[in-house]
Amino acid sequence: MYDSQDSNIVTSAPSKTDKSVVLTFDDGPSKVLTQILDILDAENVPAVFFWQSRLLYSKRPWKRVLQEGHIIGSHTTKHPNMVKLSYEKQYKEIQNSITKIGRITGSKVEYFRPPFGQYNADTVKAANQLNVTPIMWRIASIDWELKEDPNQIITNVIDHLEDGAIILMHELTQTVEILPELIKAIREKGYNFKLLNETN
Repeated sequence: MYDSQDSNIVTSAPSKTDKSVVLTFDDGPSKVLTQILDILDAENVPAVFFWQSRLLYSKRPWKRVLQEGHIIGSHTTKHPNMVKLSYEKQYKEIQNSITKIGRITGSKVEYFRPPFGQYNADTVKAANQLNVTPIMWRIASIDWELKEDPNQIITNVIDHLEDGAIILMHELTQTVEILPELIKAIREKGYNFKLLNETN
């Protein structure tokens, strides 16, 4: 569980009407994106994708992401540790990323996730200047460490469920492998899925 008292960032999005969580995927667009989209489509689940803009080319299936109701956010251009950069360099990382994503997709970027979950006052200032909301998470699936034990990803999420929790995952093969089962397990706990910008 990630906890922060910083009012400048978002870690959860509680629902006004029912229990829900937000699925997020970092570090794309990757070669497993289509598989993730197939699963989300079959299960009727929305998600937020935080992309490194250096990986985004016009031939990636970004149109499908938007057409199927998902959100694309910025995960910077090259995934640096932001706290090691000056304000000016942090600003450029975010600006270049949201500019490229916007140019290719024609969609305005509203959300930003700092790489490694590392940020400082300069990061927040740059995000505010660029009109993007910094998004962190409440639940880390630790999927990046669990290639050999993907079922542990499910346990890591299910054991920490709470209303409004933003769940951190990545576009990885092991995540694809367990995603249908994870969605089923979350629903069995009485939770629905929503996006960051949904108010109910």
